[in-house]
Amino acid sequence: MPTRPTYLNVLNMQKTKPIDYIERTRAQYAALNYPAYRWVENLSAPPWTPLKKPLNQCKVALICSGGIYKKGQIAFHYEDDTSFRIIRSDTPKSDLRITHFAYDMTAARKDPNVVFPNEGLQALADEGAIGEFAQNAYTFMGGIYSSRKVSSQLAPELANRVIKDEVDVVVLVPV
Repeated sequence: MPTRPTYLNVLNMQKTKPIDYIERTRAQYAALNYPAYRWVENLSAPPWTPLKKPLNQCKVALICSGGIYKKGQIAFHYEDDTSFRIIRSDTPKSDLRITHFAYDMTAARKDPNVVFPNEGLQALADEGAIGEFAQNAYTFMGGIYSSRKVSSQLAPELANRVIKDEVDVVVLVPV
């Protein structure tokens, strides 16, 4: 009897073409008659910190910029909204909501896992590929034009949260 493929094996079997996000963003801004998007350019590489233990022993957290929030929470409401939401990682997708001004949310509203892969990460934990999926996931609405606000307010607060949660690895899902 054949065995059921694991979530990790299914991901490895999928053949996908890379998405040219820079060109897609330029086209989207042009279609909306926005001025050209100015990409942040960091002058130095971020510090690399190797794992201190195998991934199958690590607690993994999820941080997403797709504007995901839980039913009952306040929706994200405008560009440059630097607030974030804490969502329990075991929240069923039927309780997830999405709002964002800068991308087509059709697929994400049909299946929030495309921008908030909590089910996939839980499957990886269940299979032993990661040690544990952290209880708290963090979400915010990307499209924050002020890189200063992101680097001085949002990023440090999210970093402090995952440190407090004793997380070893963070999966960042940009939108």
